[in-house]
Amino acid sequence: MQDIAREAGVSSQTVSRVSNGSDSVRPATRDMVLAVMDRLGYRPNFAARALKRGRFKAIGVAMFDIVATGNLLTLEGITKAASDLDYAVTITMMGKGQQRSLAAVVERMKNLPVDGVIVILEQMLPDVGTFVPPAGMEVLLVTSAQSTTMSTIDEDQYGCSTMVTNYFLDRGHRTVHFVSGPEESLDSHFREQGWIDALARRGVVAPPVIRGDWSADSGFNAGLELAHVKDCTAIYAANDNEAYGVMQGLAAAGKRVPDDVSVIGVDDVLRNLIPRLTLTSVKMNFGAVGRRAFRMVARAIEDPQRSRPTRELIPGVLVERSSVRDLTR
Repeated sequence: MQDIAREAGVSSQTVSRVSNGSDSVRPATRDMVLAVMDRLGYRPNFAARALKRGRFKAIGVAMFDIVATGNLLTLEGITKAASDLDYAVTITMMGKGQQRSLAAVVERMKNLPVDGVIVILEQMLPDVGTFVPPAGMEVLLVTSAQSTTMSTIDEDQYGCSTMVTNYFLDRGHRTVHFVSGPEESLDSHFREQGWIDALARRGVVAPPVIRGDWSADSGFNAGLELAHVKDCTAIYAANDNEAYGVMQGLAAAGKRVPDDVSVIGVDDVLRNLIPRLTLTSVKMNFGAVGRRAFRMVARAIEDPQRSRPTRELIPGVLVERSSVRDLTR
């Protein structure tokens, strides 16, 4: 800054004001200082700014899988909201070979220039129920699981299954078969529990779960299997990839959708990939979850005295197409 001040013929305080975007500098002076900054290759020192302000204006995001559809869309929402408030985002991955606990994740983040952490919790970690964030570090979980020490937000995984199951039953289907995601997935767990409870409330015993892995291939295999289950008229798949695979498996076994078997998925992410899509699906607003998660953390960083744990669930919306037959007609 002294070099720039000397080169521009102004005080160091003027350079500081220009660097911080102050309106108290005359436009002509500001333009001259900016030109010198550019010529000398000046960049504001991030650490020095943080020491002066007491904050880094950055948040960390910890996740298991960055390419998973829901995670990618959630991350997009986080980064857009961060950009709006001039925050930076630092991403860290929770690899298979690393110690998996919230304490370990936050400890890693404490060594990075971040003011808070968003953990996209795809799998249950052992200390979710006991972990207390350290002073000065706001931690938020993207999960349907509950916490008494941290705020949480998620799509309503349980509620989307209740909606789908009741939708089938209200249209005359006597039961609903479920193709789950991988066993370690928290989203799949809540979707499975919502399906079981919705059937139980209607006096229906849930049929055996068919375990998938989010892929269309696992859905295809499930479709082949369920095509030979007597009186199977309704299949709920835990995501759209599996649901589309189920439809292809049913077709390969000689079953028609929806004439013989009805199918519903979750996420509504295939509409821009598959022409003339017929799959009915629950649209999940991952972007809204990401934007809301960031704003919750940013608000707590700006005013930590008013911060207290909250829980929010954003409901899905059923997008009706033509993969469900109404048996009451």
